[in-house]
Amino acid sequence: MKLALIPALVMALLAAPGLAADVANPMQPSALWDDMRLAVIGTDEEPPVDPAVFDLDAPPRADNPALVPVHITQPPGAPAITALTLVVDGNPAPVAAEFTFGAALMPLDFEVRVRVDSYSDLRAIATLADGRKVMAGRFVKASGGCAAPAGKSMDQVRATMGQMRFRETEEAGRQIGTLMIRHPNFSGLQRDQVTLLTIPAEFIQVLEVKQGAAPLFAMEAGISISEDPVFRFAHAPGEGPVTVHAQDTDGRVWDQSF
Repeated sequence: MKLALIPALVMALLAAPGLAADVANPMQPSALWDDMRLAVIGTDEEPPVDPAVFDLDAPPRADNPALVPVHITQPPGAPAITALTLVVDGNPAPVAAEFTFGAALMPLDFEVRVRVDSYSDLRAIATLADGRKVMAGRFVKASGGCAAPAGKSMDQVRATMGQMRFRETEEAGRQIGTLMIRHPNFSGLQRDQVTLLTIPAEFIQVLEVKQGAAPLFAMEAGISISEDPVFRFAHAPGEGPVTVHAQDTDGRVWDQSF
């Protein structure tokens, strides 16, 4: 076989449906990430990608760039993740959120929705209990998510802001909680559809979820978490009600018990 044909053959094999899924790291080379890595994770060393620790799933092409689902999972027996930084390389504010997780959420099965502003790697950097960092991610084709108009009128937004819904089911011996919070999570890049004026950034910045006294997860967020955010999480059964504390950038506070 001529050596000149080898690169073309390799590309053809990787493009084949049966083999593309076996590629260890579906993220694309990212100059944006290279520039921000040190600032985001405190080291210029690239964290390894290790599916035996955790994986991140997101659609290759998003139906709605303002509501891109992100699903983070761990296989049974994987080392505990204590913290996780969610990054959308191409967004105006790339760090979407920083999470911490309680022991009850291990192994992790966690979902959230984000905005994606341009074709971009969407990556998560996990910190393990021993301090090691591991990365997972996907390349997502989406654009315009940070400037997409809100789904409701300003009157509806103000009337429902802070309302919460929570439901819980059981699956394979674990509780599956789904939490929804009404909030526009304005990015600062959207326009009022009536006045056409830019809407100032206004979003849920702090979220804490507990069961009884035990922490389930906490979040410090930026502009990239979706409107009316939804969090789905599996956790070990615990004692006491599930309590939620949320605070937005304008200082509004909401507390609710379920």
